Formats: sequence, structure tokens, C-alpha cells
Amino acid sequence: MEANAGMVAGSHKRNELVRIRHDSDSGPKPLKHLNGQICQICGDTVGLTATGDVFVACNECAFPVCRPCYEYERKDGNRSCPQCKTRYKRHKGSPRVEGDDEEDDVDDIENEFNYAQGNSKARRQWQGEDADLSSSSRHESQQPIPLLTNGQASGEIPSGTPDNQSVRTTSGPLGPGEKHVHSLPYVDPRQPVPVRIVDPSKDLNSYGLGNVDWKERVEGWKLKQEKNMMQVTSRYTEGKGDIEGTGSNGEELQMADDARQPLSRVVPIPSSHLTPYRVVIILRLIILGFFLQYRTTHPVKDAYPLWLTSVICEIWFALSWLLDQFPKWYPINRETFLERLALRYDREGEPSQLAPIDVFVSTVDPLKEPPLVTANTVLSILAVDYPVDKVSCYVSDDGSAMLTFEALSETSEFARKWVPFCKKHNIEPRAPEFYFAQKIDYLKDKIQPSFVKERRAMKREYEEFKIRINALVAKAQKTPEEGWTMQDGTPWPGNNPRDHPGMIQVFLGHSGGLDTDGNELPRLVYVSREKRPGFQHHKKAGAMNALIRVSAVLTNGAYLLNVDCDHYFNNSKALKEAMCFMMDPALGKKTCYVQFPQRFDGIDLHDRYANRNIVFFDINLKGLDGVQGPVYVGTGCCFNRQALYGYDPVLTEADLEPNIIVKSCCGSRKKGRGGNKKYIDKKRQVKRTESTIPIFNMEDIEEGVEGYDDEKSLLMSQKSLEKRFGQSPVFIAATFMEQGGIPPSTNPATLLKEAIHVISCGYEDKTDWGKEIGWIYGSVTEDILTGFKMHARGWISIYCMPPRPAFKGSAPINLSDRLNQVLRWALGSIEILLSRHCPIWYGYNGRLKLLERLAYINTIVYPLTSIPLIAYCVLPAICLLTGKFIIPEVHDSST
Repeated sequence: MEANAGMVAGSHKRNELVRIRHDSDSGPKPLKHLNGQICQICGDTVGLTATGDVFVACNECAFPVCRPCYEYERKDGNRSCPQCKTRYKRHKGSPRVEGDDEEDDVDDIENEFNYAQGNSKARRQWQGEDADLSSSSRHESQQPIPLLTNGQASGEIPSGTPDNQSVRTTSGPLGPGEKHVHSLPYVDPRQPVPVRIVDPSKDLNSYGLGNVDWKERVEGWKLKQEKNMMQVTSRYTEGKGDIEGTGSNGEELQMADDARQPLSRVVPIPSSHLTPYRVVIILRLIILGFFLQYRTTHPVKDAYPLWLTSVICEIWFALSWLLDQFPKWYPINRETFLERLALRYDREGEPSQLAPIDVFVSTVDPLKEPPLVTANTVLSILAVDYPVDKVSCYVSDDGSAMLTFEALSETSEFARKWVPFCKKHNIEPRAPEFYFAQKIDYLKDKIQPSFVKERRAMKREYEEFKIRINALVAKAQKTPEEGWTMQDGTPWPGNNPRDHPGMIQVFLGHSGGLDTDGNELPRLVYVSREKRPGFQHHKKAGAMNALIRVSAVLTNGAYLLNVDCDHYFNNSKALKEAMCFMMDPALGKKTCYVQFPQRFDGIDLHDRYANRNIVFFDINLKGLDGVQGPVYVGTGCCFNRQALYGYDPVLTEADLEPNIIVKSCCGSRKKGRGGNKKYIDKKRQVKRTESTIPIFNMEDIEEGVEGYDDEKSLLMSQKSLEKRFGQSPVFIAATFMEQGGIPPSTNPATLLKEAIHVISCGYEDKTDWGKEIGWIYGSVTEDILTGFKMHARGWISIYCMPPRPAFKGSAPINLSDRLNQVLRWALGSIEILLSRHCPIWYGYNGRLKLLERLAYINTIVYPLTSIPLIAYCVLPAICLLTGKFIIPEVHDSST
């Protein structure tokens, strides 16, 4: 080696030699005689250049990449080397891309701006292999969309297993080192070692030199080991969440213990953080009391109206502060154990015992809510990590738009290719628009050649899918005079969005609804409820209640999860996260819903319109979770179907007899048997113990439910049930099935007819829908009302914040949309304030805790704060103009 050749570093394990380039080196010196190298991205040979030399994509580290992968990365990828992160320079014959610097040694004018002709030979080479996959899936047999009457859903579970062959690299002092699974091709030791040329003027951390990433890896390993030991040796005492080490007597004993342990636990906020917060609240409360005492006892007689106005405003501000602070008195965190859930309900090789879930997606106007956004939400639901025979997706089209119907049809066809791709490679997120927007690091993420090729082919399939959806949107911009017609020539039933029949279409989940691998897909159902003039349809709340009924008739999932059309599943395990609470033996029978926080995409860096609502989602709802549970925020919420039907929760003796602290802080009262009986008789409600008896007069129907001893009891029972749930015997029977599901002998044709019946516009007349059961009517913010009614009956709710956000949505991007959104929330709060369901006076005979009531009161009165706020801001100007002040003047006694 020459004296001025620079420093050389190497790694025997990686068969790599690194030479740090000296300042005197004129340029990069890629090695020759490396013919036969394998591309580390797609697995093809690297190939030769036009001069016969080995193609070297990166002149800094000589990482083996073939020409097609190099071209793809420059056009659609990160435009940088996967190993050293150095930006790729343009080689001769490569089209110019944005950001390329002018290079003196490259003169290739004919290919600078032409991607279609530049390097066409190489492009045909790498597209040829993937073209078969794309074209074969594109020209597969187009089966007609199956109706519900074409068959019944089978119980097969697709064999979509996580991709366990991924290579995960970690960095040591000399760069990426140990790999968990080695899928790189065999390197012949007789071949020359590739030299990694490094520029000393650059930061060596970009090459992995001097990197201290190994310390973080060791710390992460230690934390993982500690967590595993805690899970092995931990046991919960009395279901309170406290951990008691008991040891283990082997793997079988460990599995048996895990199967009996709770599926979640409460993680209290450290007292070192919580105590100072509470002390500050108490100090502020004391100071506030002295301040208000002084202000009320020292009136200003010369400016009495101004003084009185200021005092009223200050008292209102103080009350608003109290309503906001005290519900946050006891914040908590929660942790779920998905492995325990799988061990108890989803063992490998056995039929899954997880509960069935119906997922609701609501949309109205496809021109305001783009069909492509709705399609991404639906695709993320269909690809969720949950048994396919346990998931059903219902899309409510409350605008009866043919555009939504056709877009959903296209989505169902694309799902046959997208769902198996997601489950095969275990990707996140599973909404294609947001997944393909991510940049992939081929060293840290998936680097199998099969994955790279399939990803590129799937991206081309998705681009074609987007073109078809956008073509439908462009076509729908102008409505024909005669109205829309379907493919068979019949008029579209929903041409008049205010006067049309109910429509139901099952796209997936029955015979013919299989993916490209032959596996069953989750059920996908299009629903548009009937609308006629002269009927009150109650907007979104009415649409959600229609979905409750139609889903109970068709699938009857034990739990419901509703999302807006622009909120996609960012975490494919979100349903399992919710089931850790819903299927927990201790919590499940008294939990009405599990609320997930809202997270948004596309928010500017400074969040100028406060779309993230950090204080509300990260502080307020955590505080309510320690009281009786968070409020329902309208989306990203998993419901217990029994709670929506108006059933009381299963309460333990501890819940019925709270301790002194809970009595004083949360307003619970112990009731005697006589008082309970009087209250039940008065309100015609029955407290549940271990059964599922709905809230109506049990004395009227008890005999009929048990066996229908005579015609009179049968008639009384039938009338009571129909008065509450409506005149549908199939739906009424479904309300008594706590575990969900439909009888296997049910006739599909009968179910379809009954499903059309329960979404008719007159079905809810003279029933309790919207009053006591389902989504509650009376406000545009139906979410607040619905959650409040459940909490008033004694249900609790859970706030679940998994490390990876469960859902992500779209937020207003301009001031006008944001103001309209806030105005709608404010109007909804005022509607609740003036209704009979106002938390100030409603539900005192129930089991709503005091701090929970204060939180609901704060939710509905906050719009009124604008009035004293404006008045208080105007007072200083009035004082300056009149020369009178709202505080008494201080006189010097010496004068």
C-alpha cells in the first residue's frame, strides 16, 4: 500500500474492505473484475456497462445494485444509495431527474429528459419479469359481483402469514453488521473483496463509521429481556393490575398462567409527575378563592354595572377552569398484551375464538369525500390482521351516489390483489396511497428480491386502479338528464337522493369473493338506506342506526367499530387491541366502547389550525379514562353491541358498593334493595347480572321469553319487543345473541329481504331508536349524546393508545373548513344543553360519576364562554372612554 493511499477499514464478516479516500485522490476508483455480482435489491446480476466494465451505481461505497434498480430508485425511490445514503449521480444513458447537478464528464443529451426512450433495453429487461404478474392479474376472469342470495360465507381462514424472511440490519462501529436472517447470496471467497471508498470530508456516521447505534441496540435488547421476564413471572392479584412475582415451573405452566391472566393492565402515571400537577391545581384554587372573595366584597359604586359585569365574567371563567381541571385529576395509561389474546382465543392450528366484528364506514357526498380516500379506508379494513371470517365491512352511502357504488366495485376487485400482498409481506400501513408514499430503505426493511418485484408490480396495479377511480369521478361531474343507468341498462335506483328505495350489495365474502391466492376475503357490503319525502332521517345518526340493524341481520358481529370514510387503519392490529379490553373477562361485560385517539396526516409543521388537539386527545381523555372512561368522539371507536341495544352492564359487588374515596370524589351512592326496586319500577329498567335482558319491563315479558306459557304472555312479550326494537323478528332474535353470529340454517334470501326491511324509512316510527337505543338523535354531535347515555346507565369506556396509532385521517387544511367544523361542534353542544339529555339535570338516578358528569357539562357549555370572553375584552375600552374602572381606587391615608 502506498503511503498516501489513505486509511483502510474492513469487516471480515461482511466480506467488505473500506478505503477512506485521501484528499489527493482525484476521484472515485470503482473496482473492476467484479462481473457476476448480485444486485442486493432484486437479486439479478449487476451487469456490465457499454464499455464492458461492471456497472457501479454508487461511486462512494460500490454497493451492488443493477441498472434497472438504479433507474427505479432515481425516478420513484429515495434517489440515494441504500447503504451509504449518498445521492446517486447520473450515469451515461440515464435520463436526468430533478436535483441532478451538471456533470462535466457526462454528455448524453439525447437521454437527459426522455424516460420513455432512455435505457429502454434495461427497462424492458426488468419490466419483462414483472409484466407476467401484472398482466395475469389484470386479465383474470371477471366474475359477477355476488349477491347475498348466491351463497353463505365460509369459515376458511386465508393462510396469510407474516413474512419471516425479512432481513433486519443493525449498525456496529463499522456499519451494518449482524443480520437476524441472512438471505443474501453466497459470496465466493475467491472473488476480490469490494472496496468501499469513503470521502473523509463527509460525516463518517453516514458510512457507519464511529456510529454508536450499537448502544441503543443493547439497551433495547435489555428492555426486551426484562419485559419478557416480567411476562413470564408476573401474576395479577385479584384483577387489580398489581404485579406479583410467582416464578414459573416450565413453558406449559407459563402458557397456562398467561391464558388466565388479564389481557390488559393499568399503568398509573408516576406520582413524581402527578403530585406536582395536583398541588398546582390546589394552589390555584386557593388563590382563585381569595381573589373572588375580594372582588365580590369590594364593589365599585361609581361604576357598578361595569364592576358587576366583570365579576360575572370572572366567576364564569373560574367555573370553566374547574370543569376543565378536575376531570383530569386521575389520568392513567393502559397496556395491552396481544400475545395473551392470541394464546387464549387465537391459538395456531385451532379455529379462532375471537369475536366477530362489524366495521362501519359512513360517507355521503363523493364529490366532497373523494372515492379514492374512501377506497383506501376500505382496503385497509379488508387487509386488517384479524380472521377473515370474523370481519365484515359495511359502507353506508347516505347520498345514494352511483359513483360511490362503482368505486366500491372497483375497490373490491383491487382488494383481491392488495389483501394477499399485505398479509404476505406484513406491511404497514395497509392503505395503498399512504403505504406507497413511504420511502423504503432496502437494508433496514424488506430486501428480498421477490418482495421488491412484487411491490413494484403492485404499485403499477394501484396506479392503474387510481386511473380507473379518477375516470369515474370525471364522468360523474355532469349528471345525465335522464339520470344514471347501470351496466345492464336499468336506471340507477338512487338517482333522486331524497326519494329512493333501500339498496344492499354484497361485494365480497361469499362464493366468488376470493383473492388471487384462492383465500376468502372479509365481507364487503354496500348499504344505502331508504329515503322518502316526509320522513325524518336524522343524518349520520340515522345512517349508523340503519347499519346496526342491517349488520345484525346479515352478520351480527358481537362488536362494532365505526370510522369516517377518511380515517384508514394505520395499525393492522387495531381490532386485536380493542379485543384485549372487550374480551377481557373482568372488563368486557361492563365496557361499552373502546375509544382510540385521532391522528391526522397532512398537517403543517406548526399546526396553525390546532387540528391535532393534543390537549384533548393526550391529556383530557387520559384523565377521563381514570374516572369512568373517555367521551365518544365520533370515529375510531369499537362498541359493544349490547350497550347500543340499551342493556345495562354486568356490575360486580365492588362496582355496586364503592369505597369512601370514590363516593366522595365520583358521586356514587349505595342503594338499598327497596330503593333499587322502586327506581327500576319507575324507569322500567332491569339491572343486568349475568344475563342479557334489555331495559324494558321484565314483568311484562319474563314468562313469554322463558317459554311462552300462554298466548297472552306471548302477545305482551312481542308487543314490548316490537315497541322497542321495531317489527323485525329476525333482528329482535339477534339482540339476544350476546356472542353474535347468525344461525347456520338461516335462509340467505330471507335475510336479504329482512335487511331491506330494517333500513326502510318508516321502520323506526314509534320505537326507541334514537331515544334509548342506538345512536341518539337530537344533536348534530350525536357522538356526545350516545356516549353520555351509555355512561349514565353505568357502563365504562376505555381509552386505548397503542404505540403505533390505530387510525389516521384527514384534517381541515384551510381556515374556512376549520371554522365550519368548530361551528358545527358548538351548535351541537348548544343543542344538547337545551335538550332533555343535558348532563346538568339528566341521569342523577343512574350511575354516572361526578367527575364524568363535570366533563360532559364542560363539553356542552364551552361555547357559551365566548359571551363573557367578548364582554371582558370590551370592558377596558369602556373604562378608558368613561373614566370609570372596575376595581376600587386606592386612597393614600396620609393625605
